[in-house]
Amino acid sequence: MSMQDTVADMLTRVRNAQMAKKQTVSMPNSKLKVAIANVLQQEGYISDVEVADAEGKATLTITLKYFEGKPVIETVKRVSRPGLRQYRGKDALPSVKHVLLVSVVKLLLLFLNR
Repeated sequence: MSMQDTVADMLTRVRNAQMAKKQTVSMPNSKLKVAIANVLQQEGYISDVEVADAEGKATLTITLKYFEGKPVIETVKRVSRPGLRQYRGKDALPSVKHVLLVSVVKLLLLFLNR
C-alpha cells in the first residue's frame, strides 16, 4: 500500500517521538522530507538530520531536541492536505512571529514549482 501524505506521516512521527521522549526518529527517505528536516535543523528545532541506507532502503533519521525536558517543537499542524487542499495567495498568508513557518512555506513552494 502506498502512502498518500508522506509529509503528514513525517510530522506525525516527529510529534509521537517527542511525546514518547525519544532521542531519534527514523522514517523512509524522500527529497521533500530531507528538505523540511534541513529547514527544521537550520531554525534550531531539531539537532541533526542523517540519511543512511538500511537494508537497501534509504532511511531519514532525525535527532530531536529538548530544552529543560520539554520538546522544542510545541505543536505540529498540517493545514493543507491531499483530501482538503488550502490555496492562498502570498498576501493572504497570516503574519507569524516565528520565521520557521515562513521558511517551510517558501521551501514547499519552491519544491512544488520544480
